[in-house]
Amino acid sequence: MGVATAPSGSASESGRNGPGRAHWLRVARETADDLATDAAAREQAGKVPFDEVCRLREAGLLTLLVPAESGGGGADWPTAYAVVREIAAADGAIGQLLGCHCFLSWSARFLTDRSRAARLERQCATEQWCWGGGLARQESPLTLSRARGGHVLNGRQSYSTGVLVADRLAVRAVRAGSGEPLAVVLDPAHPGVSVDGDADTFGQRLAAGASVEFDAVPVAADDVVGSLSADEDVLSPPTALASPVGRLLSVQLRLGMAEGVLDEAREYSRAGHSPRHPARTGDSAQDPQVLAAYGELTVLTRSASALADQALDAVRHGLTRGEDLTYEEYADISVLVAMAEAAASRAAQESTARALDIVGARSASSRLGFDRFWRNARTHTLYEPVAHRLRDVGDYYLNGAHPPFVLPV
Repeated sequence: MGVATAPSGSASESGRNGPGRAHWLRVARETADDLATDAAAREQAGKVPFDEVCRLREAGLLTLLVPAESGGGGADWPTAYAVVREIAAADGAIGQLLGCHCFLSWSARFLTDRSRAARLERQCATEQWCWGGGLARQESPLTLSRARGGHVLNGRQSYSTGVLVADRLAVRAVRAGSGEPLAVVLDPAHPGVSVDGDADTFGQRLAAGASVEFDAVPVAADDVVGSLSADEDVLSPPTALASPVGRLLSVQLRLGMAEGVLDEAREYSRAGHSPRHPARTGDSAQDPQVLAAYGELTVLTRSASALADQALDAVRHGLTRGEDLTYEEYADISVLVAMAEAAASRAAQESTARALDIVGARSASSRLGFDRFWRNARTHTLYEPVAHRLRDVGDYYLNGAHPPFVLPV
């Protein structure tokens, strides 16, 4: 689907341990086509996306990144990025849900030892978990305090993706006393966990976002996955790579939404519908203003896609470097992802807004659902603004300052 090509990647990288990249891209296209058939109706209904999660689970996409030897799909990150982008082109909210799940389900790989991460992955694959929550810094952080037999978690986490449908939550908490930030995994069905579906956003309605209250929730020592400290004596470059890896998912989500709206608007124009604009007459497919608009948005989206591909190659190289990755290399990767974030944000906002003008007055029809693309893109970019990322790029370019360790919302 879409105007721009999906991120590149070697088929052999995926195929070593699983069905291979071609298989997962085919599955993603089939799932996206399925989601696209009723996307507008589902978005307007605004129901909690249990059915959509079942579609992802049945397609094998919830265990996409789990190694094949642990019962998963054995895919690599380039393949996961392409899959999220394909799904986002059909349904931006479900693309966000899947992207969040991919990042959180993989986060143990960055934060703890291999054997512990492998145990968590095997359980994830066996029980087909859907992950929700978030590890980004927030005001009024959750607090993890010592208690008999382990710890207890208290506090309220504001809007987090996927929590309404999650089988496991991954959240950020600070250790009482020291203030050290930690990643904690827990079962949302546990007593003391209360999910409040109060989000009521105008877009990304099917991302299953909500707030979560934690009231003296017991946390076993094994469920404290690892430190999220940004101190360089704690944060190694391979762990810091969690930041650009996660943020690149947001890039793919934005590009998917940009490509999705252009694809749908193109099909509408090819069907011979007139934009019904007083200044335009005749076949809209030959209207010079319409052609120019498609040309501008195609260039904008493809340019952002090319920058995203550069960022993807850098992330892939960083993952390959492993323990040999240096802070300078991490900084280069993080800045390149920040550039891709800015370009993809502009592409998503411009494409989803201007596609309404291309379609014309008929785009106001709720039945057609063109507005969902704009609302989804705008909601996501409000939660993930690029102003700070642009500042990081400028500070790095001018002063050589390393960008901060920032995890995606």
